[in-house]
Amino acid sequence: MNWWGKLLGGGFGFLIGGPIGALIGAVLGHNFDNGLKRIQHDSEEDLSPGAQERVQATFFTATFATMGHLAKADGHVTPDEIKMAENVMAQMQLSPEQRKVAIDLFNQGKKDDYDLQAVVEQFRIECRRRTNLMRMFMEIQLHAVYADGARHPAEEKVLEEICGYLKFPKFMLRQMEILVKAGLDANRNQQRSASGRTPAMPLDSAYELLGVEKGDDKAVVKRAYRKLMSQHHPDKLVAKGLPPEMIKVATEKTQHIKAAYELIKEARGWK
Repeated sequence: MNWWGKLLGGGFGFLIGGPIGALIGAVLGHNFDNGLKRIQHDSEEDLSPGAQERVQATFFTATFATMGHLAKADGHVTPDEIKMAENVMAQMQLSPEQRKVAIDLFNQGKKDDYDLQAVVEQFRIECRRRTNLMRMFMEIQLHAVYADGARHPAEEKVLEEICGYLKFPKFMLRQMEILVKAGLDANRNQQRSASGRTPAMPLDSAYELLGVEKGDDKAVVKRAYRKLMSQHHPDKLVAKGLPPEMIKVATEKTQHIKAAYELIKEARGWK
């Protein structure tokens, strides 16, 4: 049985325990105990911290609950922020039942008693040094923050708190912000380009996305490109615990990274 079956069954959440297990239990209701009985009798299950399916369940749970918390950070949830959450769900092609769980988690995160620190720190522990996986979690949160085109000071405060709980230095937050904003700009420009001939991404944004300077040589740019591609490689992320349903989210990021690299190569005359 895959992680979705266990999550929707309920017992998976209880065996995870902690605040994330409590969140899963809160959204699953009466199915919680029924699933527990089934899972407890399966002695071959590896549900220890760091197990792939367990990480997938905690990633999904923490992602949507924290997204709801961030959306409420500035005092109200905007239609754009709701649309962003719905877009992530659409990319994952969730079933109606799965979508309901995601929405319920989003609503749990909006509550005043949501324990952000406890949830994010448990997620970090479950990830067991899978830094790239935690980066993807953070980038999804940044997408939610910039969904309405602006970043409220209250949201900035929460983002910095999350980075602290994940033990990310502040410069990593800035790098991820640049990557996310460049990707969003690319999407907007692509939508505005009717002919397809207009570059989907400005050259300045391409340099920002890769984290390089205009004067950097080919080797530096190529190294930055390869590092970013490795960090966002969908198959590698799924192997580390990214829910398979989120593979399209990761794939879109690699497409933006590749587009930025190709744009720089063309502008510099590199083959």
